Amino acid sequence: MIHTTAFPKGRITLVGAGPGSADLLTLRAVARLQAADVIFFDRLVDADVLAMAGDRAERVFVGKEVGHHAWPQSRINAEIVRAALSGQNVVRLKSGDPSVFGRAAEEIAAARAVGLEVEVVPGITAASAAAARLCHPLTERGVTDRLVLATGTCGAEEEWSGLSGLVQPGTTIVLYMAMRRLPVAGAELRRAGLPLDTSVTICAQVEKRGETHLHTTVAEMAADAALAGIRDCAVVFIRVPKKALAKGARVVDRPEVTAVG
Repeated sequence: MIHTTAFPKGRITLVGAGPGSADLLTLRAVARLQAADVIFFDRLVDADVLAMAGDRAERVFVGKEVGHHAWPQSRINAEIVRAALSGQNVVRLKSGDPSVFGRAAEEIAAARAVGLEVEVVPGITAASAAAARLCHPLTERGVTDRLVLATGTCGAEEEWSGLSGLVQPGTTIVLYMAMRRLPVAGAELRRAGLPLDTSVTICAQVEKRGETHLHTTVAEMAADAALAGIRDCAVVFIRVPKKALAKGARVVDRPEVTAVG
């Protein structure tokens, strides 16, 4: 007769690590990190954030880079579920907010498929953090009353939805993971009628070492970003004021790059 040991089910918590600095974590995020048995963390999670976890927590790096997927999503799903089914308190630690381009839906579905309890702890997303660093509100009364978060990255078999439908007066557009598509994005914005001199701000490595702010235009954003060496981990702000398409936008005479910290 074969005897098996039954372990009580653990739980999975998706925790938003925010953009970088540990002092931007929520109190709930810190509490979940300190209670974790094992933490599966992303490439962009800062070491200071991990330091907030309890000493007993096992730390497992599951980072992914474009073109290098030692940890494909299916493997991450399987590992966090396996750990929780063994009775462990699992934290899936993601940069920014888990629900903003964080593949949270797939991990929640994997957990629920086997009856595991799931909790999501929100974090500060890069758009909010960058806007705060710049002291530029994401919306402004009488100027922008709509905020759109969009990604420039999609699945291998998916077609990028593009930007043309997003260019509406009174809109702040924030692009995530779009640096490789900046030339295409610029062309789409121009075709949508956005003036070439519309100001664009690119924030790289927000709340991390090497943080950089690039102020440029729709016409020059791809070339200026390449010249500044901004290739990854950046958000792109395009503000379309309510009267921008009719009267043009503010002119930026030349690109301005600011290194922070």
